[in-house]
Amino acid sequence: MSQLENIQAEYEKFTEEVESVIISTVSAQAIPNASYSPFVMDDSKNIYIYVSGLSTHTKNIYANPHVSVLFIEDEAKSNLIFARRRLSFDCTATLIERETDKWNQIVEQFQGRFGQIIEVLRGLSDFRIFQLTPSEGRFILGFGNAYHISGNDLNQLVQITGDSNKKQE
Repeated sequence: MSQLENIQAEYEKFTEEVESVIISTVSAQAIPNASYSPFVMDDSKNIYIYVSGLSTHTKNIYANPHVSVLFIEDEAKSNLIFARRRLSFDCTATLIERETDKWNQIVEQFQGRFGQIIEVLRGLSDFRIFQLTPSEGRFILGFGNAYHISGNDLNQLVQITGDSNKKQE
């Protein structure tokens, strides 16, 4: 396997190593907020979060659907705290309407991944499912080992090199 093929394989499995994603949102008054949510992801890299309508991040998503997400390596597993492996995406959030076929399908995925707590959340009317659709991102494996992610299927990794921050294939 080539180095790029190894990196591609690591990218494909990275989100399976974590159960939650850090979410960055901005309010209507341009006040930033960082939070987190457990997630499920589909084959197109859409990220689904199941969040309370009472939370700051949910209110912010309604005000501004542009969301940044971060998947990051556990500190305990990192060899160097300054160079933790991480994956970030710029996303647009869309509400999935309750009790639709898609909503039920996503809830089943949450239940399969997280168990009985989902039955409790399913009964709470303030909980919402948002689909976060990535447009581009970055996969960082350490110092000097960064990749821009783009393309229709978000599988094209392009190494970022040099002081100019130009991308090279």
